[in-house]
Amino acid sequence: MTAHNFTLHHASLLVSDTEQSLRFYRDVLGMPQTERPDLPFPGAWLQIGAQQIHLLELPNPDPISGRAAHGGRDRHVAMHVDSIDALRESLERGGIEFTLSISGRKALFCRDRDGNALEFIERP
Repeated sequence: MTAHNFTLHHASLLVSDTEQSLRFYRDVLGMPQTERPDLPFPGAWLQIGAQQIHLLELPNPDPISGRAAHGGRDRHVAMHVDSIDALRESLERGGIEFTLSISGRKALFCRDRDGNALEFIERP
């Protein structure tokens, strides 16, 4: 089997309201918004290092309620962050609930307003 050199370009998340979601991703988390082509549905693209998060305002087939309280027990996107402590402060200021990783790593999980689970791991 041929080995391929893969890198992640972006992860897409379904959201119900792009502007409301930007208040979390851009304003609380500090992800810079980048240009997005003119697509036939609302959304936004956010830069995270060399990768991106694409917010797609489309109907979500998954339930928002009834999901695991800890995002590590659900589908999630994991990202490195310079400081978990600084991120915790930002989340607390924004009124965003989070749980600490149960793995022993310096990491935390939270959800956006649409139930998408996010993991943040402090860079070593």
